[in-house]
Amino acid sequence: MAVDVLDFHQRAVRTPSHESVDSMRSLLVETLEDAGVNVRVDEGGNVIARRGGDAGDSPRLLFNTHLDTVPPHVPYERDGEIVRGRGACDAKGPLAAMVGAFLRADPADGRVTLAVTPDEETTQTGAAHLVETLDTDVDAAIVGEPTGLDVCYAARGQFEGEITLGGESAHASDPSDGTNAMRAVGPVIDAMDRYDDTHGPGEHDTLGSPTLTPTMIEGGEAPNQVPAEVTVTFDRRSVPPERSTEFPASLQTYLRDALPADATVNVDLIRPDTPFPEAFETDPEARIVEVLREASGGTVRPFGAATEAAQFATLAPTVVFGPGVLADDEGPVAHSPREYVDRRDVRRAADILTAAVERFVTD
Repeated sequence: MAVDVLDFHQRAVRTPSHESVDSMRSLLVETLEDAGVNVRVDEGGNVIARRGGDAGDSPRLLFNTHLDTVPPHVPYERDGEIVRGRGACDAKGPLAAMVGAFLRADPADGRVTLAVTPDEETTQTGAAHLVETLDTDVDAAIVGEPTGLDVCYAARGQFEGEITLGGESAHASDPSDGTNAMRAVGPVIDAMDRYDDTHGPGEHDTLGSPTLTPTMIEGGEAPNQVPAEVTVTFDRRSVPPERSTEFPASLQTYLRDALPADATVNVDLIRPDTPFPEAFETDPEARIVEVLREASGGTVRPFGAATEAAQFATLAPTVVFGPGVLADDEGPVAHSPREYVDRRDVRRAADILTAAVERFVTD
């Protein structure tokens, strides 16, 4: 029961999965079934496979990563040991390593579950479905993302929202007849810069300070009309204990005090019915951290981006690990036109994960 990790990685990077994950999911299912593993695709579109015994009191480990990539597709290229292409490191490198370790490791009486989600880069509903329906307890989870083979035990959360500023429309020839919502933009952005000084969760010992960043402004219907509504879109990078469900009301109350009485303000999350990657932190002395650190020799540190790991952290101690990097000395790598990974790191990640499985489920 084995798979050529680098061959699978090549096939995966060659398979576009930025608009639909159907082909990529089929590749994964076929690879696992060809190795003699029973696989199912659940109602959330997740690919789920298990190896090991009935577990009982033996440890149960979860491997998770994702099938989807951001657009546009970047074709596969290889230059020696360097593979370029969309998903090379985010997250088909981690996926290949996990598939290799999942098929190679001997979980003895323990259990290893491989659960691969379809929409980490967008709505993350697959992970939410898994967390609600996974029919086995989990003692620890490893989430595959490009960490440079470091062991990442925490990450800031990320969610997006809109601040809707309301006024009253009027002809621009006599602007005093209305209330110009555009004039509230400056005070609102100034107030956003000060929000965390008095209302935020404060600086986190591991993750540092949260950020609140205005990213887009939209408003007005005609050049000669006083705008009655303006929308400011923001990006929030959160730290514990802040949660996305609590943030809009807090920000709205705060901004209300910063605006003139004749202007209105409403704060709403974008896609409020889909999950957001919340901030999370696993105890750095948790057993899964220790096991993976000893197997990898990598640094134990926070992860630099938001991830589905936060959802699995509600079930069990969770770490983020994988080959490749988010950025290097030249700039962004993951999600960029120059996305790449070193094949040697993909192979090494598979070896590390194999050793970690066998140590975790047998000790």
